[in-house]
Amino acid sequence: MQSEKIAKAAEVLRQSRATQVTIDKVSLTHGIASLEEAYLVSEINRQFRIDSGSRVVGKKIGLTSKAVQAQLGVDQPDFGFLFSDMEFLNGQTVPTGRLIQPKAEAEIAFVVQQSMVGQVPTYGEFLSCLGYALPAVEIVDSAIADWKITIIDTVADNASSGLYVLGDQPVPVAQLALGELGMSLKKNGALVSSGVGSACLGHPLRAAYWLASEMIRRGHGLAAGEVILSGALGPMVPIQTGDSIDAHIQGLGSVHFSLGQVGGVC
Repeated sequence: MQSEKIAKAAEVLRQSRATQVTIDKVSLTHGIASLEEAYLVSEINRQFRIDSGSRVVGKKIGLTSKAVQAQLGVDQPDFGFLFSDMEFLNGQTVPTGRLIQPKAEAEIAFVVQQSMVGQVPTYGEFLSCLGYALPAVEIVDSAIADWKITIIDTVADNASSGLYVLGDQPVPVAQLALGELGMSLKKNGALVSSGVGSACLGHPLRAAYWLASEMIRRGHGLAAGEVILSGALGPMVPIQTGDSIDAHIQGLGSVHFSLGQVGGVC
């Protein structure tokens, strides 16, 4: 019965993504009652995507805002997986046909330079494995109607992952005071979100370190070349077809995309 409810919850989430039709909370409709059950649901769909030909190319951390954690009644972040068909590059058109109820949040992305597997690294070991930082926008999306989610629902739904857009120019991590970098996000030319690096669990590198440690504890690790989306630097913003999005992060530059009916996958 335990495995059956988890399998069914994974199936309805897959169907919601495929049909672009939202569903009720799986925490209620399928009795997913704990974080570990929610991660089992997510794991089923991770494996389904791999079996369908996609590749894991990175990981993301969510719930890095203390205010959002308090709102959902949790005291830790969550994580999800990034797949090869989720990545777009600066200046591309992102297809809204792949999204249900998208929102944009500006983040610092890291590129792993040396694989992290085996034992949980010390902070110094972790830092030595990172290569570059890039400006990024994560397009978060939820299969749950009206974004009325609990922590259980967002974890089961791959941490509400949708797509992501990366900037062009990588910058060596050691050259940046990441906690002090300012962020601005504009939609159709109007400022709609702003923030600073320290809004992300106190420092983007600490957020990424939590993610790397959790991945290793759970047997996933991080491979060289993988992308880490380290969490939002400011409030997320609803977006829709026709919108033009520009994010600027001090010291890293800008990333731009527009939302349309068609778009290329990188």
